[in-house]
Amino acid sequence: MKTAVLVLDGVFDSGVSAVLDVLHTANALRARLPGAPPPAFDVRTVGVRRTVRTGLGHRIDTEPARTAENADLLVVPALMERHPEALVEAVSGAGHRTARRLLAEARERRTPLATSCTGTFLLAESGVLDGRRATTSWWLAPVFRERYREVVVDESRMVTTSDGITTAGAAFGHLDLALAIVGTRSPALADLVRRYLVVDDRASQAAYAIPSALARHDPLVAAFEEWVRARIAQPLSIAEAARDLGVSERTLQRTVARTLGCPPIRLVQDLRVEQAEHLLRTTGLPLATVARRVGYESPGALRSLLRRRLGQGPRALRP
Repeated sequence: MKTAVLVLDGVFDSGVSAVLDVLHTANALRARLPGAPPPAFDVRTVGVRRTVRTGLGHRIDTEPARTAENADLLVVPALMERHPEALVEAVSGAGHRTARRLLAEARERRTPLATSCTGTFLLAESGVLDGRRATTSWWLAPVFRERYREVVVDESRMVTTSDGITTAGAAFGHLDLALAIVGTRSPALADLVRRYLVVDDRASQAAYAIPSALARHDPLVAAFEEWVRARIAQPLSIAEAARDLGVSERTLQRTVARTLGCPPIRLVQDLRVEQAEHLLRTTGLPLATVARRVGYESPGALRSLLRRRLGQGPRALRP
C-alpha cells in the first residue's frame, strides 16, 4: 500500500513519529500472522519543501509532494498550534496554500485521506470535508464547528471515517489513526501492533473532555455552566436556567447546540459525570451519596450514565 505522509512546517513532532512508528511496526510484524501476510506499507515522507522544520525545530528531509499523486493513501499529521485563532490563521493563510491545493487535488483523484487533531482544520479549510462526518480535538470542536458549518463534527469519537476520509481526535489520537489505517488492511495485524506498542483501544474522547473548557467559547454557555455547577445537587430545569440567565429557553438551546453540538441537558450530564468521577476517585463516599451530590436520587441512574459516557462503572473509578 503506497502511503504518503505529508509533513508541513510546524508539524506536531509526535504526530509524525506516531504514524511512522505504527506503520513500520506493522511492516515488521506482518510475517508473524498465520497464513499469507497482508501487503506491506510503502511509506514515503513527502513535503511541499525538501526540508521541513517541525514544531519543536527538528529537521525532516522529504520527497517532493508530487510523489503523493500515485499514493493509495495520503496522511497529514497535525500542526503544532494550540491557540485556535493562530491555528485558523495558519491553515487559511498563504503559507499552506500549496498544501490545501494538494489535498483538494488528491480528493479529486479519490485518494483516501487521513489526519488527526489540528490537521482536520487543514482538510476542512481545503473543502474536502464539506458534507462529511469528522472528528477533531475535543477542545477545538467549538471553533471547528463555528467555522466549518458544512462539516458534521462529532468530537466524542476518537476515529471516524466518512467517504474515504479518516479523521482522529487530539494529538495522541495519531496512534489511533495509524492503527485504524493498519486495521483497514488487517484487523489482526492492527491488534498485534497495538499489543506490541501497548496502546489501549480508545473508541471515544468523551472521557478526556473537560466541559468547562468547551463552555468558555461562548459567554452564554459559560454562564449556563456556572449556573449548573452552583446547583449540581438539585433537580435542574432548562427553562429556569434560561430565565435566570435572562434569555429565552430557545436561545439557550440554540446557543449550546451551536457551540457544543449538543442540547443543554447533555452539558448538565457531562458536568455531573465530571463531578461524580472526581468524588469516586478521591473519596470513599458510597455510590448512593455520590449520586445525591450530583443530582441523582438513584445510584442506578448514575451508574448507567457513567457507563454511557466513560465506558466503565463506578467500581473501576475507585482508587
